[in-house]
Amino acid sequence: MSAAHSHGSHHGHTHGILAGRDGTGGDSGRLAIALALIVSFMAVEVATGILAHSLALLSDAAHMLTDAAAIALSLLAVRIVRRPASGAMTYGFGRVEVLAAQANGVTLLVLAAFVIYEAIHRLIVPPHVHAALILVVALAGVAVNLAAAWTLAGADRRSLNVEGSFQHVLTDLYAFIGTAAAAVVILASGFQRADPLASLLVAALMLRSAYALLRASARVFLEAAPEGLDVEAIGNELAARPGIVEVHDLHVWEVAAGFPALSAHVLVHPDADCHAARRDLAGLLRERFGIDHATLQVDHSSAETLLEIQPPRAGTGAGGAGDDGAGSPESAAASGEVALSPGEQPPFAAAQPAAPPRPARNGPR
Repeated sequence: MSAAHSHGSHHGHTHGILAGRDGTGGDSGRLAIALALIVSFMAVEVATGILAHSLALLSDAAHMLTDAAAIALSLLAVRIVRRPASGAMTYGFGRVEVLAAQANGVTLLVLAAFVIYEAIHRLIVPPHVHAALILVVALAGVAVNLAAAWTLAGADRRSLNVEGSFQHVLTDLYAFIGTAAAAVVILASGFQRADPLASLLVAALMLRSAYALLRASARVFLEAAPEGLDVEAIGNELAARPGIVEVHDLHVWEVAAGFPALSAHVLVHPDADCHAARRDLAGLLRERFGIDHATLQVDHSSAETLLEIQPPRAGTGAGGAGDDGAGSPESAAASGEVALSPGEQPPFAAAQPAAPPRPARNGPR
């Protein structure tokens, strides 16, 4: 489709939005506090496990080491994100946070598989557990992880990176609560299998957190529309604005968590003001849908575009048995349909007013 004028426009084009996002410095401080709490408690667990000759405590200390590594990775990602966009990295390093969140999700998945395997083994052959010592360490772990979780809860959890670290600390908190409960059961009844049963419940929570992180990060990498944004509703509202003829090539994605972006090709009436239409659409996207980064190409629709009907080819009929052109781009054009490429959405057209009734004609023709 030809157009008389072409107006490409970037509205709200702010590549530094992630680097300068409010709370980034605060997130670093909170992650550092959580990391210090986890590493300090891990050192206490190692010392206690060596003194008590407890393999269970040493194993849990190894688990805490993976949590500390996950938080350290998140802390590193926050620092990298602050780097400004430059060179080939035109959007900056916002997706480093998403990579860290995906790594945290994979770590939770692997840990859950290990816990399930070990729990099943201990259900079959339950070891003798020093319940009193485990109860003391578990209660201390609850206190430490509660403090770490409270610290991270005040960070910007819209960041998948921060959310990944928070989920690690939260599953640790659940694990220590389950361990403490199992220790109480063992002290009261001597039921040694209480410990692996509690571990299976904690593993289920770990799998749930891992799924949520991997799903959210995969949506960003697959450039799906952000959660809560209805692409069809956006297209229909854009097409319904005054002067708009059609909206097509509409794409809505997320550069990184909390950074939605949109691009679209908009056709306006031949006598409409392209610049005014672009400003109107950009304001709608910002106020109605929270999209500040929108790339809108606004063109005038061609008033001279006419539908050309080709005569049927030899050996074919209109819808006859010999018509082998059904479904082809040529047949779609002849029928007024739009031929779409794989993965392309149909255009959003403005509602056309009903045609006025034709006056009755009296007398002979």
